[in-house]
Formats: sequence, structure tokens, C-alpha cells
Amino acid sequence: MSEPLRVEGLHNARDLDGLPRRGGGTTPSGVFVRSEQPDRVPDGGWTALRAHGVRTVLDLRQPGERADHRAAVPAGTVDLHVDHDGLEHAAFWAGYWDDGLVGTPLYYLPHLAAMPERTVAVLSAIATAPPGAVLFHCAGGRDRTGLIAAILLVLADVEEDAIVADYLETIANAGALAIGQGRPSKEAAVADLLASRGTTSEGAFRAFLAGLDVAALLARLPADQAATLRTWRGALGG
Repeated sequence: MSEPLRVEGLHNARDLDGLPRRGGGTTPSGVFVRSEQPDRVPDGGWTALRAHGVRTVLDLRQPGERADHRAAVPAGTVDLHVDHDGLEHAAFWAGYWDDGLVGTPLYYLPHLAAMPERTVAVLSAIATAPPGAVLFHCAGGRDRTGLIAAILLVLADVEEDAIVADYLETIANAGALAIGQGRPSKEAAVADLLASRGTTSEGAFRAFLAGLDVAALLARLPADQAATLRTWRGALGG
């Protein structure tokens, strides 16, 4: 499991480094960082992120979320935004917002099937970001962020249990994150909802991994961008 990043204002931040790869070795440091929304990060926290190598921040939230909780990304750090949700697809979302499944891995594969272009746009932004580590985030750093993190870890051929452990780390951080964001934790409600569907957070996430077709997503990208992602922006070699 990767070590958490100790950054003031963040409770669910970590570099996707140190995770075991099937062919041996571990994922490199200073390439990808995942977190919750960094709107509470003070100047000192941004200094720490820059010292860690972060040069791009990629926001996966809806435009309204971004407007309400805009992070003060400092000069010298690229501030990118790709709306991963696509709420204009009302027919799709009606089946997930109303029953709470939007906060679980049960919506990941259906979203990829209905709107693959949303995830492809995120991957393109990551592939074409300037040199330096890319920090990507949504609101809590769990679902939209978790989906993208899983794709990146599959591309690095990380062992499945390690990918699952990275996802579950966000659940372990949920209490501190909720306190930090001034809201109640939703984890008990999520667990009850998933139990009513005959699964758990871990079970639903493993099912997502089993159905994830990363090659199909990369096929939608220009060849150079796909190659950049496969090599983790050059950090994994050719």
C-alpha cells in the first residue's frame, strides 16, 4: 500500500507509488497523486505538493461543484478541468442518483459503457499534461478519482489486491475526510445500500475490475497518448 501524503488541508491524498507490479518491481513515485478536492489546502500545503513534484492539478468534478469549492491552484501549477460525470445524460443518471448508487462502484462500468468519452477525455488530459506529477481529484477522492486511479494502476500491471487496497484506503480515510470537510460520513449508508444489493464496497470494486476493458479506452486515444499512458508518462520505460 502506498503511503499517504502529509499535506495540510488534505485527508485522502496519496501518491500511487510503491504498489507491487505483476512482473516485479513497484510503481514509481512522483507520477500520479490522487486526493479529495484541494479547496482547503493553504499556501504551505501547495508548497508541499510542489516539493513532491506536482505540476498539474486535474479536477474531475462537475462545473457547479468546481464553482462552489474552487481550489486556489497557485501560479506555476497547471489547473485543468474535465467534467467526468456528464449530467446532461439525464436518462443514465436517473437510475443512479435517486437510489444512491452514484456513491458506489456499481455505477462505474455502466458509466464507462454509456459515456466512455468522459473517461477518455480525462486520460487524454493526463497524457498531455506538462512534465511533472499529475494530481487528479474529485470531491472526496473516492469514485471518479477511484475509477481513474484503477485504470492507471491496471495500465501499470499492478497486482489486483493492491489496486483493491488502494481503493479501500479511501474508505479507511472516510472519517477524517468527513470531519475535515465539515460533513457527516456516508460510509455506513453506503455499506447498507451495497448489502441490500448483495455485495460490499470491496466486492463491487472487484466486479468493476473484472469487467474493466482498459484496451478499449486506449483505442479511443491517439497512439502517442496511449503510449504515454502505458508507460506512466515515461516513468515505466518503453
